[in-house]
Amino acid sequence: MATMTLEDRNKRTMLFGFGMALAMLGMGYAAVPLYDLFCRVTGFGGTTQVASESDAALAERLGASAGGVTYSIRFDANTSRNMPWEFKPVQVTDRVAIGQRDMAFYTAKNNSSVPITGTATFNVEPEQAGRYFNKIQCFCFTEQTLQPGEEIRMPVLYYVDPAALDDANMEGVEQITLSYTFHRADARVAGGPTSGEENPS
Repeated sequence: MATMTLEDRNKRTMLFGFGMALAMLGMGYAAVPLYDLFCRVTGFGGTTQVASESDAALAERLGASAGGVTYSIRFDANTSRNMPWEFKPVQVTDRVAIGQRDMAFYTAKNNSSVPITGTATFNVEPEQAGRYFNKIQCFCFTEQTLQPGEEIRMPVLYYVDPAALDDANMEGVEQITLSYTFHRADARVAGGPTSGEENPS
């Protein structure tokens, strides 16, 4: 049996180290989307859920038999430090029956002299409400581009899942805060926050 030379051992160690570095790099790239998926599925960190019209219809039927339970919904708006937009909810609070679809509106205005594309991150408080707060339509699903001085009105269609009534962690919760923060889209690509992270100015 041939013995391995020092040079062969060094080559094998170098190849092993290179392979480990590639594996770690791959795990780094996968970590962000996997964490994002985990948050969306579990509601971790107050991450809201995305629902279809059929999901909403089922929730409405279940909510109708829940005895008229309602939640106060508070709408919060923030912009990152490098975002020259004026961003705010049209209505600060609303009351919604559990399982019932409701629509809220936010407005955004570009106060700069150049077109700016923004993307909105979001979460809800208290955190345990994230898995029950469902959005059917939302301006946060896509990037928004505003021309200089342009102002737009943006809707979010949502409901609170009646399953919240079976969660002991939701006992005593009377108000849910839906919070958004707009960031410049190019800043997010360069390593800014991902969905569910907030960075209010």
